Amino acid sequence: MFIQQLAQAQRQNNSLVCVGLDPNPAKINAMGVDLLSWLQGIVDATAAHVCAFKPQIAYFAAMGAETELQQIIQYIHQQHPTIPVILDAKRGDIGSTAEQYANEAFIRYQADAVTVNPYMGGDTIEPYTQFADKGVVVLCKTSNAGSGELQNLTLDSGETLFQRVAKQASERWNQHHNVLLVVGATYPEELAQIRGIVGDMPLLIPGIGAQGGDVAATLKAGLRTDGLGLIISSSRGIIYAGDRAENYAAAAQDACLTLKNTINQYR
Repeated sequence: MFIQQLAQAQRQNNSLVCVGLDPNPAKINAMGVDLLSWLQGIVDATAAHVCAFKPQIAYFAAMGAETELQQIIQYIHQQHPTIPVILDAKRGDIGSTAEQYANEAFIRYQADAVTVNPYMGGDTIEPYTQFADKGVVVLCKTSNAGSGELQNLTLDSGETLFQRVAKQASERWNQHHNVLLVVGATYPEELAQIRGIVGDMPLLIPGIGAQGGDVAATLKAGLRTDGLGLIISSSRGIIYAGDRAENYAAAAQDACLTLKNTINQYR
């Protein structure tokens, strides 16, 4: 199962770092490297220092590079089989359509986990969770500045909407024990509240690096007692650390290792 594979990778590489693969064609073309070679270079340079890779489907789809998305996921599975792949798709739709999105993520792309949007309710999450060996990463308290417009609304029960999502995810949607939550590093207080609701459930943490999330505050708020339970994602700060064909992979490796070591100082 994904969650066990994730924990194994975290222990194997002593890392909570997840590298987001968000290809920007202008930056890649300026280096004089083709897309797939660039992706493989980033993956090979950082694989020993991560617990997961997270390709963002919109970046690939916008440039008509779905084939390269399939190829890089396959490459990771073949060359770095202990490292799981989270497809960042944030899908959310009614059950019959959700079934197709689940097939897209898990059958077409062969991802180990996928991000989903719970706005339409628990029945739209179920088609993903039926893939019991795959991870389903539900948006809960996201890292963007406007997330509070809806996620922090207070319900009649007195809880916030993000607290209700956390409760539903841990109690009702997690029948196959394969649900995780997205919680932004930019909101450590809310992260602590969510950890208190969901117990040991793993949390995907965007917002470190370019978005300004604080590593120490994130670890204090969300880390489990076993030193695991967090997947700390960084994209731009790692994959664009270098800007030339001859240095981009080494620069990505250095940035990834620096983040890994910084996180481990607080574990």
